[in-house]
Amino acid sequence: MKVVAVFSVKGGVGKTSAAVNLAWSSSREQRTVLWDLDPQGGATYLLGLTPKQKAKADIHALVKGKTDLVDVVRSTGDGALDVIPAHDSYSALDLELDATKRPERQLDKLLGSLKKHDVAVLDCPPGMSLLSDAILRAADVVVAPLVPSPLTMRSLDQVTDMVAGMKKKRPTVVGFLSMVDRRKTIHRDLAQTLPQESEHVIDVVVPASTTVERMGVERAPIATFAPRSAPTRAYGELWTGVRSALSLPRPGSGVEA
Repeated sequence: MKVVAVFSVKGGVGKTSAAVNLAWSSSREQRTVLWDLDPQGGATYLLGLTPKQKAKADIHALVKGKTDLVDVVRSTGDGALDVIPAHDSYSALDLELDATKRPERQLDKLLGSLKKHDVAVLDCPPGMSLLSDAILRAADVVVAPLVPSPLTMRSLDQVTDMVAGMKKKRPTVVGFLSMVDRRKTIHRDLAQTLPQESEHVIDVVVPASTTVERMGVERAPIATFAPRSAPTRAYGELWTGVRSALSLPRPGSGVEA
């Protein structure tokens, strides 16, 4: 199974929107599950889960092996996409990992029970911690949303430095520009120059748009209610870049991307 972690050291960068729309795009081609690791549960909400569908097992039970991750997988309204809902106990995930012998390997171990899925997309809480170490260890690709600002490169450098410091398996970092307002000079300039200047940034620009905000009302991926919109095209292009980084075959090609 391939693991895609949507991760940023900063909050408010469009991480959850990217995770949900990437998971939807992946599920058109692969058996996909989204794991909502953020205790705020944004992805769980956006995918339309009801309180009765939320996972009952807490993170202590998962880390201690009393419950397998596969047992808390839930179906969404779209039969092609599954979700592992957020749980309030995820706010203590760092403490639970710290109590294990090899905390950086625990998420990788938990994901091992997902035998029926081809791709897992992780919606990760922001920050740098034991959890982020475990996320990077489990991931094949780290997707980093970048909001155009003077600190954009610093946030990307923090992610790439964390990956560079890993001793064994290192995920590929795929950065993209998020929440771009082309009326602002710095947004236009970075959208043009950053993909050329950084090997980790692909030429994908997700615009700041009321269509993205509508996800909170529709509780669904953008492509399901605005299939011809600019954000839908952008997230589709983002999935194409991630698919290539994962070396997954293009639909109908029979060969690797």
